Amino acid sequence: MTSTALIRPAWTPATIALTVVGFMVFWPLGLAMIAYIVWGDRFQNFRSDWRGNARGMWRGCGRNARRGAAPFTRTGNVAFDDWREKELDRLAEERRKLDEMRDEFDAYAQELRRAKDQEEFDRFMSNRRASKPDTGGETGNGGPVING
Repeated sequence: MTSTALIRPAWTPATIALTVVGFMVFWPLGLAMIAYIVWGDRFQNFRSDWRGNARGMWRGCGRNARRGAAPFTRTGNVAFDDWREKELDRLAEERRKLDEMRDEFDAYAQELRRAKDQEEFDRFMSNRRASKPDTGGETGNGGPVING
């Protein structure tokens, strides 16, 4: 590394002094300084590699967003590309049919639940009417009359 900075990843008097001070203040700081001295030249490469990969990832996302919903690009092999498009169209049609069948089943299941709920409600109401005692001592507000 040809850097002329005072604190660079090398065994210079400044880095050795910082390492010693780091161990005296808080031992992990000393270990961090040693790690910087030994592997510090790789940090610059790591940082630039990471930035390049992140840019490539975001660039790819932007390219896919501009292209729209088409998830695949042409390969250059016309026969393969035609076959793939036909298969994708066939799968999309199958997916549409399955979605329609699911919607029909959901409507059927909802109707069954409604019919079951109606049957349970009717049974409850008939049981309630049958078990309700017919008392003659009620007031107009529905409460019992208290004789006192």
